[in-house]
Amino acid sequence: MSSKNVAASHTEMSQIVLPNHTNTLGNMMGGQLLYLMDMCAGVVAQRHSNRTVVTASVDHVEFSSPIKLGDIVTLAGHVNRSFRSSMEVEINVWAENPRTGRKTASNRAFYTMVAIDEELRPTIVPTLVPNSPEEQSRWEAAERRRQLRLVLAGRLKVSDAHELTHFLLENVNKADV
Repeated sequence: MSSKNVAASHTEMSQIVLPNHTNTLGNMMGGQLLYLMDMCAGVVAQRHSNRTVVTASVDHVEFSSPIKLGDIVTLAGHVNRSFRSSMEVEINVWAENPRTGRKTASNRAFYTMVAIDEELRPTIVPTLVPNSPEEQSRWEAAERRRQLRLVLAGRLKVSDAHELTHFLLENVNKADV
């Protein structure tokens, strides 16, 4: 199977927040934002896999700051790691006040996207090759998050989650010092 780098599927999307996207407080509704985040994750994963993709899971959705009516919401996504048929896609969201130009980080989530073939079965995706220390760090963290998801779903024993347990023990030991 071929390989790709992070830049090959990096995607950015922007949209103005309109009244039909907001609640009675003038904030963008979470469901509207999750819809945009899922669309962005889908584009990223399709660009990486060159296949139709489906969303398998969404993890660690953070809502740090509200997005207001009239703001420009920008989503940026990239693949952190590819596995056999799945990819972890990280989506980061910023709100921009168009009058001041001030940008505020507002949301982040990790999507697991699965590539499927014509018979709707999972299919192999290209390997992701990290090209920088930051990409390598995200690549390693993606494996730990994957192991955690599998442990919580009962599909992996904790004793088999080697990267996750090593990371946790290493950081617990640092906290004890």
